[in-house]
Amino acid sequence: MQVLASKRDVERRNTLSAPEPHKCGKLSLYASPPCAEVALEDFERAALDRLRVLKGIENALSRGAKPLELDAAVSELESQYLSRRDLTTLDSSSEGELKDAVSHFVLRLAYCRTEELRRWFLTQECVLFKCRFKKLLGHEQQEFMRQNQLPYHPLAPAEYKAVEDKLATVMRATMVGQQATPTSTAWYRVPFEDVPELVRNRKVYLVKGSAYVPQEHIASLVVGLFRSRLSKALAVTARQWGSKIAPMEMERLTPIVEALSTRHLGATDYSQERGAAGTVTLANLDELASKSFPLCMQTVFAKLKEEHHLRHFGRMQLGLFLKGIGLTLEDAMAFWKSEFTKRMPAEKFDKQYSYNVRHNYGKEGKRQDYTPYSCMKIIMSTPGQGDFHGCPYRHWTDDNVRAALSKMNLSQTAVNEVLDKKRSQHYQLACSAAFDGAHAGCGGCGNDGGPQINHPNQYFEESRKLIDGPLDTTSTPLSPNTPGNATAPHGPNHST
Repeated sequence: MQVLASKRDVERRNTLSAPEPHKCGKLSLYASPPCAEVALEDFERAALDRLRVLKGIENALSRGAKPLELDAAVSELESQYLSRRDLTTLDSSSEGELKDAVSHFVLRLAYCRTEELRRWFLTQECVLFKCRFKKLLGHEQQEFMRQNQLPYHPLAPAEYKAVEDKLATVMRATMVGQQATPTSTAWYRVPFEDVPELVRNRKVYLVKGSAYVPQEHIASLVVGLFRSRLSKALAVTARQWGSKIAPMEMERLTPIVEALSTRHLGATDYSQERGAAGTVTLANLDELASKSFPLCMQTVFAKLKEEHHLRHFGRMQLGLFLKGIGLTLEDAMAFWKSEFTKRMPAEKFDKQYSYNVRHNYGKEGKRQDYTPYSCMKIIMSTPGQGDFHGCPYRHWTDDNVRAALSKMNLSQTAVNEVLDKKRSQHYQLACSAAFDGAHAGCGGCGNDGGPQINHPNQYFEESRKLIDGPLDTTSTPLSPNTPGNATAPHGPNHST
């Protein structure tokens, strides 16, 4: 893929090569970039349109959309953004496929740079791929697998006849109470190591290293293979980006690509101190914690007050959150020092812990403003013995969550709703339900009227809007659940 300076350059060259053929519409494994010349403005526009689709998928997943609802949402997003013909090509019939391929590879560059970015991109792309694959007819799915040389082969009539009785036995064992015969679905022969879960649950027939899998499981197999290949490709791209591409394109493509992961779509940059001057101070911090902190932050805040100490990752989680809601560096230093010096000399705090506070505010080290942890980063953390950070809805037992929510004065109905979301592993939905329950008396939080929580700092701001009215803030738009410009590192001062 060659990026030219403008559309005029593309028209002047007039030598556009066709994109990599996609026999099944835009469905692709993205094995290689398209062979095409793309204007610089089209390069960015295509990526932003795909980013809108991926963000829409994320929002649908956060709402707990059912499979049919998710399929409908993806189709609508694709029609709105990825079907528009706005690239400079000579063959408009292939433009949809070209835009899909270009936008994927541009975002692959943008989201390969950190583990958190890669995880976000991989999740949304797999959902998009699965929805597209499921829309294909049976023979189209077979053709796609044949063209891409996937090791999943439909049974020929003679092979099927030889194992028909065995397949009937499998279906009777796995579809108790349902009327089904082997002839009611297509069957595929796949390597048994690709279906360990089905083998473990005895839902397939095994013979000579092959598993016979019904049509209903093929989509999951193909998506799994797509995920594996894309994950490896992202790791390779990350190495190439840092060592070759970014330095070579420093003046042209690098600024565009690096900005994409922090762009747009109604999100907020929490790396800067926010809120009107004086809104968050040491004087009102305890009150704000009890009324407007999410449970993950209430927990570490309360433990700090109780223990007068937090281990490294607890300090990072709470410290960056406090910075994001508007606590100044001076107040933050006074806050941490006042708590820690209740169990240690001030000299020890100054020597071992003050650097970490200044570092979070961009005053030490690389002097970079770090972004408060997103819900996804907190959910994926792994607190150990003696740690208090992490997501309570993921890392706590039901009884502990119930006790904590009761202290937040949630009704029994609200507590049960939160626990239902927790048990279903919809941790952000559980937090959103807790927000609705905690603010039930503030107005604006009906059964479905509350905000969808994607970030602890978003929880705080939405809470203050309901309690005090909208905050006077300014922000640089970002993708809410997409990691921000600078993901906070583990930190240079790892004192415990």
